[in-house]
Amino acid sequence: MRNQGIGAWPRRRARRTPGKAAVVHDGRTWTYRELDDRVTRLAHVLRGMGAGPGDRVAYLGDNHPAFLESLFAAAALGAVFVPLNTRLSAEELAYMLADSGAAVLVSGRADDFGLPTLRVGEDYERLLESADGTPLDEPVAPADPCIVMYTSGTTGRPKGAVLTHGNIIWNSLNVLVDVDLTADEVTLVTAPLFHTAALNMTCLPTLLKGGQVLVEAAFRPERALELIQRHRVTLLFGVPAMFDSLAAADGWREADLSSVRTLLCGGAPAPEALIRTYLARGLAFVQGYGMTEAAPGTLCLDRAMSHRKVGSAGVPHFFTDVRIVRPDGTDVEQGEPGEVIVHGPNVMAGYWGRPEETRAVLTDDGWFSSGDVAVVDEDGYAFVVDRIKDMIISGGENIYPAEVENVLYEHPDVAECAVIGVPDEKWGEVGKAVVVLKERATPDAAALLAYLAGRLGRYKVPKSVEFAPALPRGASGKVLKPQLRREYASGA
Repeated sequence: MRNQGIGAWPRRRARRTPGKAAVVHDGRTWTYRELDDRVTRLAHVLRGMGAGPGDRVAYLGDNHPAFLESLFAAAALGAVFVPLNTRLSAEELAYMLADSGAAVLVSGRADDFGLPTLRVGEDYERLLESADGTPLDEPVAPADPCIVMYTSGTTGRPKGAVLTHGNIIWNSLNVLVDVDLTADEVTLVTAPLFHTAALNMTCLPTLLKGGQVLVEAAFRPERALELIQRHRVTLLFGVPAMFDSLAAADGWREADLSSVRTLLCGGAPAPEALIRTYLARGLAFVQGYGMTEAAPGTLCLDRAMSHRKVGSAGVPHFFTDVRIVRPDGTDVEQGEPGEVIVHGPNVMAGYWGRPEETRAVLTDDGWFSSGDVAVVDEDGYAFVVDRIKDMIISGGENIYPAEVENVLYEHPDVAECAVIGVPDEKWGEVGKAVVVLKERATPDAAALLAYLAGRLGRYKVPKSVEFAPALPRGASGKVLKPQLRREYASGA
C-alpha cells in the first residue's frame, strides 16, 4: 500500500481478522471488515464534500463510532483530522475551525459554523450506504500530519499540536510494548476521544492489535461497572476523578472485576489513597504521564511495579527518552525537582501555524519542554510533582500543590481538593486550599490545617481554606486551576 499512515489500518486489519468484533456501541457491533467498508465509503463522501490531501476534516460530537470512522477516513484521504472539544463554547469552536482552516465538519450536533457539514445520524448512514465502496490508496508518509489536536488553552488561546502519522504509530507501539496489549483486549472507552489519552493510549492501540473497543458516549460510573462485567472488559483509561467516582459508585463492592488486567490513569497526579483503593481490590492501578504534544505517552508504570512504586508515573516508554533538568538544562540529582523534557518519535511536529511558540518549547534536535516538574528516585522511577506554572513561591520556598493535595486527600472528610497560590503582603504568595467535603462532613478549616501541620513542612501548609460544592473541571477531568485562582484570588 502507498498509504503508510493510520488510514490504512482498517484495510490491513480487515485482511487479517475480518470477522472479529472491532467496535461496539449502543448495542451494535461492527467487525473489522465492516469498519473498513464504512471508512472507505466515508472517505468517498468526504472527498465529494471537498476534502483532499492536506485538507482539515473536523469532528464535533460525543464518543461515537463516527468519530473513529471520520479519523480513519480523513487519514485514508491524506487529510488532517481535527477533533473538537464538545464542552467548549460556540465562539471557542469557531476559533478552532478558523485557526485550523477546516474544509469539512462531521458533527453530531446542530451547530452551524458555515462549513460543509455531515450530520451524524440518518443522513450519515444514508450517505454511507449509497457511497462508492472502491478502496482508496492515497500516498501518505509517516511524517505527514495526521491530527491537529488542540490543547486546553488554560493559558490563552488553544494551540493545535500537529501529530504526524508517525507520532501516532510510535505512540501505539509504545503502548503495545509497555502495557502489553493482546489481541483479545476488550477496551472500555468512556473518556472523551477528542482528548489524546482516550484516543491514543487505549482506543487506537487496541484496534492496531485487533482487539475490541466499547465506545461509550460519556462516563457514567454505574454504567461502566455494568459494562465491565457484561463484556469482560480488560482495559480502561480514566483520570483520577473518574476512578474516584467508580470506586464510590453503587455496586462497586460486589462488582465482578476479575476480567480487568489494566487500569490506566493519567491526566493529573493520582492521590495515593485512590491508588490503594484499587490495589486493595487486587487491581493493577497503572499511573502514566503524558501530554498532547507527545501523542501522549511519556512515562508509564509497569503493572508489576504498581505496588512497589505507588504514586510513581514510572519510567520512559520504550521508544521515548525523558530527562529531568534544571533551568540551565543540566540533569538533576536523585530527589531534586526539575522540569520534564521529552524526546522521541512520538513528539509532535509543532504547533499549527505557530512557529514562534513551537520554538519556545521544541529544540532543533527535538527535545520538548513540558512545563511539568518531577523528581526521580534511586531506581530511576519518576514522580510528577506539579506544573511549573502551578508552583507556589512563598518567601523564597517552592511549594508544589500536588504534594499538599496528596496529604489532604488522606483526610477522611475530604472528597476533592485543590491548592492554589494567592497574594500575600508578607510572603508574596501563600497557599489556599479549596476543599469539597464528603457527605455529612462538617466544615472545619482549623482542623484541616492542623491535620496538614503534622504531616508537612510548616511553609507548605496553606494559610486558608475555602469550602466549595465542587471543583471546576475541563473535559479531560483536570481541575481548572486558573478558574480557581480567579474565583479565590484574595489572600488569607
